[in-house]
Parts: sequence; C-alpha cells; structure tokens
Amino acid sequence: MASQAIGTRSRLERQRRLKAGAVQLVIIFLGLFMIYPLLWLIASSFKDISEIFTRAGSLIPERFTAENYAIGWAGFGGISFATFFKNSFIIAIFSTIGAVLSSAVVAYGFARIPFAGRGFWFVLMLLTMMLPTQVQIIPQYIVFNKLGWINTFYPLIVPKFFGQAFFIFMMMQFIRGLPKELDEAAEIDGCGRFGMFWRIILPLIKPALITSAIFSFYWTWEDFFGPLLYLNEPRLFPVSLALRAFSDPAAATNWGAIFAMSALSLLPAFILFLMFQKYLVQGISTTGLKG
Repeated sequence: MASQAIGTRSRLERQRRLKAGAVQLVIIFLGLFMIYPLLWLIASSFKDISEIFTRAGSLIPERFTAENYAIGWAGFGGISFATFFKNSFIIAIFSTIGAVLSSAVVAYGFARIPFAGRGFWFVLMLLTMMLPTQVQIIPQYIVFNKLGWINTFYPLIVPKFFGQAFFIFMMMQFIRGLPKELDEAAEIDGCGRFGMFWRIILPLIKPALITSAIFSFYWTWEDFFGPLLYLNEPRLFPVSLALRAFSDPAAATNWGAIFAMSALSLLPAFILFLMFQKYLVQGISTTGLKG
C-alpha cells in the first residue's frame, strides 16, 4: 500500500510538472508573438535600406549598420531629432507634473474634505471619462485660438494642471484606505489641511502618484493627435509628429532612419518602466482593493 501511494504521488507530481511546463511554453510563445513587431523594428533599424523589406522575415541583418541612426538623428529641414526629443520631454514632463499634483489635490478634497454637493461633483468628474475626445476638439480649439495659444505648447500642458479623472479616482481609493485617525492626530498636533496633505497623505500614496506619473508620461509621450492639432511649425514638433513628418509621400522614404528614430523613441518609456515597475504593479493591484 505504501509503495502504491508513493507511485500515485510521483505520478501526480509528474502530471503537475508537465502541466506547468506546458503553461510556461504557451506563455513564452505568446510573449514572443507579442514582442515580435518590436524585435522586427529594432532589427530593421540596423539593416541596410535595400534589405529591410526584401528580407523582412529575418531578424538578423545581413550587413549590420548604424548609419540609419546617424541619418535619422540629423532630422529634416535643418532640424535634428535632438530638438524633437527636447520638445517631447518638455511637454511630457510638465504635463505629468501638472496632472499628478492637481489630481492629488482634487482626490484629497473628495476623499477627506466634506463639502456641499460632493457626491454630485464626484459623479460629474466620473462622467468626464465617458465624454468622447471628438466632442471636445472644436470647443477646445476655439478657446485656445482666442487665447492665442495655437502653435505653442500651452494647449498640451495647461489643461493637465486641472486634474485628470482617471488619476483622481485612483488616488481616492488610496486615500480612502488610509485611517482617518492619522488626520485627527495631525490636527491635534496643530497641522492644517495643507500640512496633512503634504506631510502625511502624499508620502503614503506614493505608489498611486508614481503609477499616475508613469501613465501620464506614456500617454503624453505617444500623443500624436494633440500636437498635430495645435502645432504648425516643425521646430515645435515632438517625436511622435516628427516621425510622421519624416516620411515623404512625394519621394523615396528612408525607412531605415524612421525605424531607427522609432526605436530611440521607445527608450524613455522603457527606462521609466524599468525604474518604477515595482510601484506600477503595486499601484494598479492595490487600487482595486481599497475604498
């Protein structure tokens, strides 16, 4: 009986390992399938222009070259990609700062400060997430045009300083999960509303702040429609718009240079993710558990 039980356990253990191995193989296959376009982009950026599409199925360049990066970085119209990257960083960094700080202030107000009509304004804030972007285009353009902000960075940065509904909702879940005794203790020590927010709430919701910052940076960095709508001069283009302007439908397009600059444009977002991955996972997983 003992030997039979041992045999049964070993058989079940083998089955469990086989199932686990099969699951891992499926995950690896799906992962490679998902990142293949990215690998192809990076490989094509090191290929000679003549073999980019003639050997499209191969990820290994026949003749390795970094010339595409030199040509791409030179840019077009006398404007290098250093200018386009600088513009993208200016827009993304200031937009992220504005979105995170303003959303944190609004989230603290909704979560901790009682005021008349709080439920109504909270529902109204949530409804803004359901408002299609296309509905806002014309009114916003008219307002920014009257302010003289067309062909400047202001339309892309200033609205972010008035809070973002998604970030406000996410931070509220964190703040609601914090014990109110912290506020009461701070109030006894003579701390005002601003002191409670700055010294107690902000440090405790760091995962939510970092998660919001990462999302805001991603969305701003990859935004194409906003710059296309408000920016007219090439010297103001961010990377997303410059990549589109790099291709010339009336002439031969240097796809190698475009792929090289596209690969470089992924680096900031990739580095940001690697640096703050722990906080990103923690922020997303904890948001749904609090409140």
